[in-house]
Amino acid sequence: MILKRIRVLTPYGMYTNVYIIQDEDSKETMVVDPGAEVEKIIEMLDILNANLKYIYLTHCHGDHIGAVSELQKRKGGKILIHRFDAEGLTNPDISLTNYLGIDASFEPDSRLNDGDLLHLGNIEFKVIHTPGHTKGGTCLYCEKEGFLISGDTLFCGTWGRTDLPTGGLEDIMDSITKKLMVLPAKTIVYPGHGKSTMIREERPIYLELKPKID
Repeated sequence: MILKRIRVLTPYGMYTNVYIIQDEDSKETMVVDPGAEVEKIIEMLDILNANLKYIYLTHCHGDHIGAVSELQKRKGGKILIHRFDAEGLTNPDISLTNYLGIDASFEPDSRLNDGDLLHLGNIEFKVIHTPGHTKGGTCLYCEKEGFLISGDTLFCGTWGRTDLPTGGLEDIMDSITKKLMVLPAKTIVYPGHGKSTMIREERPIYLELKPKID
């Protein structure tokens, strides 16, 4: 398996992590959260001789979707997002595209549910619904390779914003404590912004937030 991270600069001046995942044998490839700078993404796909199968969106915010339409137009691939965030792709009040200065509005090819499985060659990924940053936010977990792409749900040392449309603090804490902190301790976490971390490094933060039992 090949996993590449590309930092792209959105019009708002924010860097977003784009992930390119490829099965080396079949060349089947997935791009996660192509937020901007489509030329950078396409350059890497061409270097990898990629067969773009999926464009996976962890959530609908503009800084994660800005390059989707152009990428699909030029390289193909099915656009995937959780069904609860699909509306946000055409609603700028939810996607914040107007606020972020990003021109993006499109329909997904498929709407995902919690527990859905995706495949690139022999590599399997599980969709984990993690509401809180948005109501349809998801993480993508690869058990075989031991990593999680967490979007804007979980970051190194903190969690995603919950004050934006459809977000909620209680929801994101439930998502993190009940769905992510139960993953193997050695799981590497690749977030939507900033540097990577590991589940074992993040557990103390959330364990301290739990009520103590005497």
